[in-house]
Amino acid sequence: MTTAHPAPTRVFATALFDMDGTLIDSTPAVDRSWTRWGEEYGMDPSFRIGMHGRPARDIVTSLLPPDRVDEAFARVEQLELDDTDDIVVLPGAAELLGSLPDAQRAIVTSCTRRLAAVRIAGSGIPAPATVVTVDDTSRGKPNPDPFLEGARRLDVDPHDCVVFEDAPAGLAAAKAAGCFTIAVVSTHQRAELDADIVVDSLADVLLTPAPGGFTVSLR
Repeated sequence: MTTAHPAPTRVFATALFDMDGTLIDSTPAVDRSWTRWGEEYGMDPSFRIGMHGRPARDIVTSLLPPDRVDEAFARVEQLELDDTDDIVVLPGAAELLGSLPDAQRAIVTSCTRRLAAVRIAGSGIPAPATVVTVDDTSRGKPNPDPFLEGARRLDVDPHDCVVFEDAPAGLAAAKAAGCFTIAVVSTHQRAELDADIVVDSLADVLLTPAPGGFTVSLR
């Protein structure tokens, strides 16, 4: 089922894809890593509420005093780097990503550079040449910086980009950057997703080449 506005008829220059929860499902690995981290650092399980889509360092910073942040962040990153089991490509993701040339696509993720590389390799998804990680901007999602950087690297106006996201933090970042947004129902309920279009899966989306880029339609 698709909700929100109908698919736009205008031509987009590029597509910017979030990774976890949009292109791949890494939820089991994420859950194991953060659960173990929370146990090691004496956290109440409720600390996980609302964390998806936010950079790990921001989460750690919100939970611990400044003098413990570096060590605690390094620990959770290592836990995630060591756990690549059960990571799978979500329906329609490989086909949609593969339907665009490198000049028209990028991954924009809240993962670190090392973790993004591990998860892309572990899932086998066709990685684009442009991958923007949390290491590439001074502020992560929900700030617009990651998507602005993705547009900059592809040399396009952010208003000519369509963003695919699954999390409220990422959608807020994309909207703040001026991008058109398509939300995928994955890690959040449909009612939580404030986007121009909401789809059940990327398999519902078709990108058709057009002069200057591509158009978006829904199956």
